Amino acid sequence: MVLSLAGRDDYIRLRDLVADPQVQRFLGPPAENPTADMFGRAMRGAGSWQLYGYGMFMVWERASGAFIGQAGVFHTLRGFAKGLDDVPEAAWMLAHDHWGKGYATEAMVTALDWFDTHHGRSRIACMIEPENAASIRLANRLGFTRYDDHILSDGATVWLYERNV
Repeated sequence: MVLSLAGRDDYIRLRDLVADPQVQRFLGPPAENPTADMFGRAMRGAGSWQLYGYGMFMVWERASGAFIGQAGVFHTLRGFAKGLDDVPEAAWMLAHDHWGKGYATEAMVTALDWFDTHHGRSRIACMIEPENAASIRLANRLGFTRYDDHILSDGATVWLYERNV
């Protein structure tokens, strides 16, 4: 597995990644315009790197060079408080064909180690839908603990996790 910074046109890869219903199912309702949505997310991601010095990495399979997902820590302001405003937030999503191969764990361990080395170990939050058992297991392995829950504007419940110093 190899991590890299996103390039200008990588929003197309991300759009295609979330077009898979298996990947999309825990990311909230699908966007009306997936291309514009992923372009906006890519721009916010670039802003996280520019303004805070950290963000999401593109994840590539070393052997084949295939794009397999995105993982890392970005700066967020969710707007509902509860510890997710103006903080580093961890996130990961991988192509369904690459689930269960340890790539998410490897990518997030690498990303968190990078973050800690360059920014110091600090509190990092994340949010996960309760039905996403694989992500909950990964969050626990990474040292995140559940501290609250929240109901999003689309009615979905998310569990809030944090990794404390």
